[in-house]
Amino acid sequence: MHPYFFGYGSLVNRATQQYPDAQTAQLHGWRREWVRTDLRDVVFLSVKPAPGCVIDGLIAAVPGADWHALDARETGYGRVQSGSAVAHAITPAPQIAHYCIPAQSQRRGGDHKILLSYLDVVVQGFLREFGSQGVAQFFATTDGWDTPVLNDRANPIYPRAQMLSADEMRLVDTHLAAIGKQPD
Repeated sequence: MHPYFFGYGSLVNRATQQYPDAQTAQLHGWRREWVRTDLRDVVFLSVKPAPGCVIDGLIAAVPGADWHALDARETGYGRVQSGSAVAHAITPAPQIAHYCIPAQSQRRGGDHKILLSYLDVVVQGFLREFGSQGVAQFFATTDGWDTPVLNDRANPIYPRAQMLSADEMRLVDTHLAAIGKQPD
């Protein structure tokens, strides 16, 4: 049986990856957060242990346990075994891993920004997989919204940027406004 990954950000958007047997799942005991590092001037979306918290996401198979391409995509992250923290419908249960920024790589200060093109991709994925309630849950189970948002929609910096419909962009903008964020 192939191992699987659990994605909780851009990997939820199936248009950004081609891994087989993708299906919705939940990661228990973890919470999303925007994280600064010295690797780049934009933040990473990561996860941190959070007892009692549950986040939605997507699992997918890594054929032949060939993690090379996914590890390269997730440069800067560490791959950790999820153990039994992932609730899913696969039997027998495969080994599942997720990615997070190692504590020693994280920085507290800096003028890092959230790329709106990246956030758009994440929200589009959550909308397609979990509906508008899933998008609301994404915002509610993510910390670090005090980070400024860079509006790069007209010229996306994020390499896997997707085209969003007017309704999808409005949904992102509405949720940002609800938490007091106006993209720069």
